[in-house]
Amino acid sequence: MTLARSFPDDATEWWIFLGSFALYVLGRWFFAWRQARREGDDHPVRAAFAEEDDSDAMTAATGGFRSYRQFSGFIVGAVTVVLVVALTDGRLRVSLLWVVVPLLVVALSYLDFREARKARSRV
Repeated sequence: MTLARSFPDDATEWWIFLGSFALYVLGRWFFAWRQARREGDDHPVRAAFAEEDDSDAMTAATGGFRSYRQFSGFIVGAVTVVLVVALTDGRLRVSLLWVVVPLLVVALSYLDFREARKARSRV
């Protein structure tokens, strides 16, 4: 078993990390595309890829998170994964993690999308 701070030893673990990151990015693009379609943009795909975040909006009070909702979502997601790992074993653990982790990643990407949308509407 590897420590949390160490790099993965197995190629499968790298694919899991890369897959989680890709799922997050795809979630953000999907939410931006859907928002552009609702607003009647002529090219919603182009608008989704052109979405930018202002890194200046980050605050130190929430540790780099833009809101307490993002911070709370991150903490709740981490606690949920730890509880699944601690309370289950074997195939049940694997199947629950294959369901719970993608849902948490998409939920976090949605929270980030909402915060970016709020920041853009304030400007």
